[in-house]
Amino acid sequence: MKILLSLILALTMSLSLSASYLLVPMEYEKQANHLKAYGITYWVINQGIEAYWLLNYKGGSFAFPHTKGLESELKVRGVSYNVISNAQWISIRTDIANPELNQEVIKLEKAPKIAVYTPDFNPKGNRIQPWDDAVTLVLTYAEIPFEKVYDREVLEGKLAQYDWLHLHHEDFTGQYGKFYASQGGTPWYKLNQQKTEELSKSLGFSKVSQLKLAVAKKIKEYVNAGGFMFAMCSATDTYDIALAAEGLDICAEMYDGDGYDPNAQSKLDFNKTFAFKDFSIILNPVTYEHSDIDNKNRSVTPEVDYFNLFEFSAKWDPIPTMLCQNHTTTVKGFMGQSTSFKKSLLKSDVLVLGDTKAASEVRYIHGTHGYGTWTYYGGHDPEDYQHFVNDPETDLNLHPNSPGYRLILNNILFPAAQKKKRKT
Repeated sequence: MKILLSLILALTMSLSLSASYLLVPMEYEKQANHLKAYGITYWVINQGIEAYWLLNYKGGSFAFPHTKGLESELKVRGVSYNVISNAQWISIRTDIANPELNQEVIKLEKAPKIAVYTPDFNPKGNRIQPWDDAVTLVLTYAEIPFEKVYDREVLEGKLAQYDWLHLHHEDFTGQYGKFYASQGGTPWYKLNQQKTEELSKSLGFSKVSQLKLAVAKKIKEYVNAGGFMFAMCSATDTYDIALAAEGLDICAEMYDGDGYDPNAQSKLDFNKTFAFKDFSIILNPVTYEHSDIDNKNRSVTPEVDYFNLFEFSAKWDPIPTMLCQNHTTTVKGFMGQSTSFKKSLLKSDVLVLGDTKAASEVRYIHGTHGYGTWTYYGGHDPEDYQHFVNDPETDLNLHPNSPGYRLILNNILFPAAQKKKRKT
């Protein structure tokens, strides 16, 4: 019996020592494809395999138990990795646990179910709007599954089926992006307005602005109940403007058939917004701007347009730390209908994740509402500095290590580390 027990103990120790892990480094020049590394991590979690995010360790690396199938998948997707022994894995975790190091190990629990808010008027899936969506592009490139939702699905309460929601180039004020002056006569603009008005009427609204407000309020309920909302470009400021302008008419005749309330500014309710306060709306219908939230009068030239990511305590502030994981702390800027936000118009509880101090602007912000969170990321496409209407979409095969796109993927992955507390 003693001999048998000794053999079992020896075998157990042998298996423990021979066990190994796959380490996916995320440092600069150590990872062939940073973007697909997130996709493989999502895939691992979705398979029910243990996955770990090593915050601030080798650029925010990932680690998984070694299997032949997983190693093969890494090779197929072109993601760099190292096979490390169980002893090495234990040593890494011991080092990271040192309170003197600003690092942490986060176990990723469950792959979040993702929804992208985007119009899909054409049954064949062709776009009416002549622009791309950075989040849809990177989800597709990284091979992370997502589903599309729009106004009907939101109002029917279907957001409760999803953990994470993305909003991109949307105008929640009902003014069609204020493209009237430059694009009002084009076929795409007219078709988009026609389809949106038809959708609005079919859902029982007499104006598009009323529909968009109802959608914005439903999204707010979703966040309050525990959802994660991520917005870029014009969806950031127009979302807050729509909430502040509830019950007011801020749309000119060409947008909703009648004039706007000239006293709307004095009636705005900033208590209803997520991020911004004390902003001034722009009622002129032919001005390509919704408010003064966006820092349009920038003194930054394209050559020096960078923003800096903030450093947070990995052990005490894991959420902002996850959102800022990157292989560089300096990210190339990029423009959009809403490029950046004036620091003076932020609410006091808003957490700044990235800013351009020289321009007194912030580019990347985060906050909580109820049981959920929201994140706003200024700009349209991290690898297209100034994306114009009808420009071709970005080919991410040319940008597999984009730090700007990594920030989007941080937002997609961090809900996997959250133990959901959804309000019923």
